This record gives sequence, C-alpha cells and structure tokens, in this order.
Amino acid sequence: MDLSPVKLTPAIKDYLWGGRRLIDEYNKKTELSCAAESWELSTHPDGESVVASGKFKGLTLSEYIKENGKECIGKNALRFDFFPILIKLIDAKKNLSVQVHPDDEYALMNEHEYGKTEMWYIVDCADGAYLYYGLSHEVSRSEFEERIKNNTLTEILNKVPVHKGDVFFIPSGTIHAICEGILICEIQQNSNTTYRVYDYNRVGADGKPRELHIEKAIEVSSLTPPPEQKKYDGNTLISCKYFTVDKAVCKGSLTMRTKADSFLSVVVLDGCGKLDLAGETMSIEKGDSIFIPAQDNEITFTGDTDLIISYV
Repeated sequence: MDLSPVKLTPAIKDYLWGGRRLIDEYNKKTELSCAAESWELSTHPDGESVVASGKFKGLTLSEYIKENGKECIGKNALRFDFFPILIKLIDAKKNLSVQVHPDDEYALMNEHEYGKTEMWYIVDCADGAYLYYGLSHEVSRSEFEERIKNNTLTEILNKVPVHKGDVFFIPSGTIHAICEGILICEIQQNSNTTYRVYDYNRVGADGKPRELHIEKAIEVSSLTPPPEQKKYDGNTLISCKYFTVDKAVCKGSLTMRTKADSFLSVVVLDGCGKLDLAGETMSIEKGDSIFIPAQDNEITFTGDTDLIISYV
C-alpha cells in the first residue's frame, strides 16, 4: 500500500442556483458557466473525484482505492458496505430547494444507496444570509401535506440567520434548505438521494418545472422541531456514527497524528502552505482537496491555512 497523500480533482455540478465563487476564488477548473457544487471527496457514480497527483494520477477515487488496497481507507471505513462519506463545497448564489433526505433503512430499500445525514460548515456568507433548518414547531401530517399543496411550507420552517464559521448538523429526515449568499463545506453520507418538497415554482434548463418528490418526502420527514445544535469542545465540529469533522488553523506550523484506523480528508478553505508526511512534501493552497491513506504517522502543515479535516 502506498501511504503517500494525493490531491483530488472534484466533480463539478452546475445546478441553476449556483454561482462562480468556486471557479473564481477556489480554482475549480470547468468549462461550465457556473459551479454550484464541487464534489471534493467522492466515489459516488454520479460524480467521482479523480486523483490529481502521484503514481495513481488519473484514476477515479474508487479505482485508486482498488489499486492501492482497501486497507488505505482504514478499518473504520471498511465496516460500511460502501465508501462512507462524500464531501462538497457548495456555492448558493440563489436558494436551493426545500428538501429532505431519508435514513439508511428507507434509502437502502427504495433507492439502493445510503440515506443522508450531513453537516454544514459556513465558509462564508452575505450579510443577512439565512437558511432553513427543520420546522419551527410540531405539525400534523395533514397540515404538512396541505402546506406543501398550497405553497405555504416556508411559513412553518425554522429560519436561522447564519454567520461565517457556524456549524449545522442535519440528521436524515430534517427538512432544510441552503439559501442565497452562502458558501458551505458539506460533509455527508455517500448518497445522492434528495427529495424536493418545494422549489419556488422554478423551471429547469428544459423549461419545465423541476421534479418534486412529495410522497416520499412526506414519508421520511420529521414533523417535530430539530434538536438543538450541540457545541463541541476543541477543534471537533461534529462527531457522529458516520463521520467526524475537525477544523484546524495553521499559523506557521501545525503537527497532528494521522489515523491508523481511518483515512483523512483535508480540504483547504483558505491560505497556502505545505504538507509534510513521511518525508514527502506537498504544496497546498485554497481550494485543494487531499486524501491521506490510513496510517499511524505524523503530519505537519506549514504556512497560513484554514483546514477542514474529516474521517470516520
């Protein structure tokens, strides 16, 4: 097994609500006119990351794992049937749809993939930006259905102002929507199952209203307010059964341990510098995504960088 860190090139998505910040500020290469999402760490068939450095350059992430040996993802990841997580940068120039994701049981039965529990780190946002996170109060199923039909669903959503550095944990079943003017780093289960509930009566590129998934959404949505967001100590932003996410800030030099039982994903949110691991040095800059195979080792960052570090 090759223990060297590798950079990844993301899959780019150009949904109608996206902007150009990922292209103009985060160095995402695409011929698309906008970049709504960049899938920074992905083995999902709807958009795989591609290895951009080292001897495995040009392989998709799933091909890399197969060639390098499954041990490179670590025993914690191997307990899952599929690669466990998917990491995105999301540029919401306009509102995303109001949506919900199923849990594992429902998704595996109906969609043949995992459900989606996710977390958001607010990388940046416009003044006055907000998002929808769950319901503001408990409602009956009949009221929920009626509000979907008459386009008043947003009246019962929990509208939350956001600020740079805020963290949100969104368990499956939670109604939610990222709204305009927000740039997010999202760590989620490895799933692309989304049930749209409300989409502001928008039409897609084909001129037709975008598909809604109301029946399925009603079946999986939690109709009570979401739990209060937890505050985690130290550098850990979120820790759940699917993933752990840390925030690290390097000012000069920062040394930490890599994980023998899990790979590490490093997304560089800001700044530039270098990464040193087992005698190898890699330059890093804002927008980079690095995959570090599972190993018991020391990694040192030098420079001035803000990092999101994820593992299972």
